[in-house]
Amino acid sequence: MDANGTEEFEELNLNRPLSEDDPELYKIILKEKDRQRRGLEMIASENFTSRAVHECLSSCLTNKYSEGMVGQRYYGGNEFIDEMELLCQKRCLETFHLSPDSWGVNVQPYSGSPANFAVYTALVGPHGRIMGLDLPDGGHLTHGFYTATRKVSATSIFFESMPYKVDPKTGLIDYDRLEENALIFRPTMIIAGMSCYPRSLDYDRFRSICDKVGAMLMADMSHVSGLVAAELAPSPFQHCDIVTTTTHKTLRGPRSGIIFYKIGEKCKDKSGSPVLYDYDSRINNAVFPGLQGGPHNHQIAAIATTMRQANTTSFRRYQSQVLKNSVALSEGIMKAGYDVVTGGTDTHLVWVDLRSHKISGAKAEKILECVSIAVNKNTVPGDKSAFSPGGLRIGSPALTTRGMKEEEIAIVVDFIKEALQLSKDIQAKSGPPLVAWNKELQSDEFQERVLDLKKR
Repeated sequence: MDANGTEEFEELNLNRPLSEDDPELYKIILKEKDRQRRGLEMIASENFTSRAVHECLSSCLTNKYSEGMVGQRYYGGNEFIDEMELLCQKRCLETFHLSPDSWGVNVQPYSGSPANFAVYTALVGPHGRIMGLDLPDGGHLTHGFYTATRKVSATSIFFESMPYKVDPKTGLIDYDRLEENALIFRPTMIIAGMSCYPRSLDYDRFRSICDKVGAMLMADMSHVSGLVAAELAPSPFQHCDIVTTTTHKTLRGPRSGIIFYKIGEKCKDKSGSPVLYDYDSRINNAVFPGLQGGPHNHQIAAIATTMRQANTTSFRRYQSQVLKNSVALSEGIMKAGYDVVTGGTDTHLVWVDLRSHKISGAKAEKILECVSIAVNKNTVPGDKSAFSPGGLRIGSPALTTRGMKEEEIAIVVDFIKEALQLSKDIQAKSGPPLVAWNKELQSDEFQERVLDLKKR
């Protein structure tokens, strides 16, 4: 209102930079950028994208509506959107060395969880049966997690799920028990995938079990897709009917999802006539119009440039260093006296079990965050509650993107060891309750040590 009580209307300048148009929000983004730059990002599902990916995500492609598949849009003006999506699909197949005669790909899922739910919706159907790795044993929420009192994941609400487990002694997937339970449960689909499990999956064994029970095999390779692209982890494609993945973890792309599915001849009927896979139409219809509206074209473009980058020699060198750093991280943590589930790693992540030191994953995550090391608390085999986990998940992709090698990882391990010891020293004074521990953390004695480690 002006001095005369007349309402004034500010003309919106659409060409103003964010720093001028919304300085309050701009300052928050700068603070997050500063946190990422000066901290050690060690969450296994996070990475730093390229400038090219950022440019796609902030491009004019975000302005366009393009419901439907390529060539079958519900809106006009999609000539170049179709060209971009076809390029993305082509590059996805090339990066994973797939023939377009045998595999199709949908690049429209908004992220990994919607991609998985679209597959279940298309191929399993309401209250159909699925089996996935249990969450406390390294699985993902979308693989069907539930507790004795609550169906936590929508997957367990709309589908009937039965978890498979790891051997409590070795931490390795118990394939024999999986097969035994699958023969009883008779699932429509078995999911070979993980969120924290640090070992390579035996896709051949999964395929054998699926064939015995008449189930489809879906791999969720979200965590290891970058390693698969670099041919440094077993590929699920020769064994699976469907493969899903996110693109923002080891692939180092945007936050998005992809569904690969078999096409072409599945088998022959009794008369010798070919029987074709029908996954393409079912999955495409589940994505749109079943579960989503217009695709996020800026994300699809970012996937396209991510796949171009992932199909290079430099990317393969990067993934090789990711593995070297992960092994150095695992060995360093064990040398420091902490337990690592399965006794090591084949991938980009390390699964730390803190229970022998009697500190919780929540306290360990908090103290590391206080000194600018970002990890996440995680369940370990035998945990009773996902909300009070006994371990940590730590990954090497982001630090490797920043150029770190084994020598730097050794220094980082020393920082982690010192922070965890600080957590134990706090607990020695506060006792086990988290509230008391958090209060003691704020004391002058411990804040001095926190700030010293944070600075270093």
